[in-house]
Amino acid sequence: MRWVLRAVFLIALAPSAAAADLDVLRGSQIPVGPARFTRWEGFYAGGQFNFSSSNVDFSKATQPLIADSLQQTALLNVIHPDLFITLGNNNNSTATGFGGFAGYNTQWQDLVLGVEANYIHAPFTTVATGTPVSRVASAGGSLYSVNVTGTGSLSMTDFGSLRGRVGYVFGNFLPYGFAGFAMGLGSYSITADVSGQQNSSSSNQVVPCTPNGTTCINYDFPSSTGKTSNLFYGFAVGGGFDWALTQNIFVRGEYEFLQFAPVANILAKISSARVGAGFKF
Repeated sequence: MRWVLRAVFLIALAPSAAAADLDVLRGSQIPVGPARFTRWEGFYAGGQFNFSSSNVDFSKATQPLIADSLQQTALLNVIHPDLFITLGNNNNSTATGFGGFAGYNTQWQDLVLGVEANYIHAPFTTVATGTPVSRVASAGGSLYSVNVTGTGSLSMTDFGSLRGRVGYVFGNFLPYGFAGFAMGLGSYSITADVSGQQNSSSSNQVVPCTPNGTTCINYDFPSSTGKTSNLFYGFAVGGGFDWALTQNIFVRGEYEFLQFAPVANILAKISSARVGAGFKF
């Protein structure tokens, strides 16, 4: 009877022992749930502080003014004072300002795509560095002394962009890049002046000469152009990051580069660094 009881006891223990052995072979079983990502999908809006640096190229701004004022003259057709560079191509200024942004994100797990409108109010004025240019040259049988001077300034009060964004979620961070359309509101002013003497004497063709109203003549061709409340158009590129502090509140830092199409032969670029905070709805 004792042997029968022992046999029953061993048979009862066998399944649990085998199961234990199989568990060791399989390893620990840890439940796996769906991956979790910070929620960025939906509408959002916020405010921001901005620091901008402008770079403005005025080097070609006097060309159309001079060409128009000297049209159909030997002075223009031979000497080409319209091609003299009197204004600088690397004129800088800085400004601080503020603004806002609003947009909408779509999200596929850790990939975020969206559109955003961004606005900044940061008044600045960039003034061209001017260097007078002087030449002595012959044209149309006369000897000319040619002096070209110019001035230029560009002011902008507001600018912004409408851009597409792409980002990738890392925990609570959303680094992103963007590109899009830029617009600015500002004004500009350009002046140019071509002056000198024309000596058409056949016997003593030198400059400077003493004006006599016939063979030695002083000339002066001033011109100017400008506009207020002018719209500037261009493109925007840049990148930054959003950092979720709570489910609905985030802070951001970003860099943006704007380049506008030439207006009156003035080429303007703006680089901006900014920080801000926003709310996800």
